Amino acid sequence: MHAFLSSLISDWPWQAIAGVMVVSILALGKGADRLVEDAVKLSLRWGMPRVVVGATIVSLGTTTPEAVVSVMAAFQGRPDMALGNAVGSIICDTGLILGIGCLIAPLPIDRQLANRQGWMQFASGVLLVALCVPWTNLGATFVNGGTLTQVGGWLLIGLLAVYMVWSIRIARTAPDTEELNRCEESGAAKILFSVLVAVIIVVAASSCLIATAEELAVRIHVPPSIIAATLVAFGTSLPELTIVVTATLKGQGELAIGNVIGADILNVLFVAGAAAAVTPQGLGANVHFFHMQFPAMLFVLIVFRIGIWTAKDGTLRRGFGFVLLGTYVAVTAISILVSGSEMAGGH
Repeated sequence: MHAFLSSLISDWPWQAIAGVMVVSILALGKGADRLVEDAVKLSLRWGMPRVVVGATIVSLGTTTPEAVVSVMAAFQGRPDMALGNAVGSIICDTGLILGIGCLIAPLPIDRQLANRQGWMQFASGVLLVALCVPWTNLGATFVNGGTLTQVGGWLLIGLLAVYMVWSIRIARTAPDTEELNRCEESGAAKILFSVLVAVIIVVAASSCLIATAEELAVRIHVPPSIIAATLVAFGTSLPELTIVVTATLKGQGELAIGNVIGADILNVLFVAGAAAAVTPQGLGANVHFFHMQFPAMLFVLIVFRIGIWTAKDGTLRRGFGFVLLGTYVAVTAISILVSGSEMAGGH
């Protein structure tokens, strides 16, 4: 499939390739939205409380595009794109998307959530870097890079299971004022068919997105990991962007912050973990990850933590939104410049 798509678009003008990429991103977002919506309907029909559905299925669903793209990229021999998408999505969610949310309206902070899951968000980012470091040969880290091994991937999947069980237990203690809304028995087959169609759309759109992103990276002489960390990461983060904007406009700022924190955690445990777990050789983290992308990810997370600490009246104000957006633009621009200089030096 990947080889066919690559050969098909190899002679296309770059405008056509960019157009297919945009369409793939839109289809990916639409397919993911449908997948989440149908999964919620089925879960409610099977008797799961709404608050538990929100804490598990919806949070997994919004990171499904990232997971599918990264797993398929790993299968197709593009580990840099798989890992770059996970890291780039964290940078995009925290810097760009949350920054946009703050600009729309000041976001109230749920202190309990910020303290309970905010540190888990930061710890997940640190853990990802730690698992990629070649501890037996630290001197080679900034020369040869490292690897998120298959064992490391399964470790992250195991932690994902622990995190989901913990989230369900926390969710069950939260008040649920809504009545359980079950789907009609006669509609179950229709919902299952809709889920299947959504899965096909997500997989097909992901294949097209990977192929076009790879071809575009070759043509503009930018490493695929950078394309994955910017264009692909933004495209796969559209569900989070939709939720943050919608929640903010409806005055549910705490939901917007919680969604970003949860998405960052799952980008490590679910997205990077799944992609590494299905690949015997693991995900290679080339030198650029240690020179730029890992530091950029940790820096964005640190800026977010500082914003939480210094928030006045328990609110992330518009000024901090500019700080987050500025941070995102800066690390993205520097990352592209660094990759360009590294490639020039390589030649």
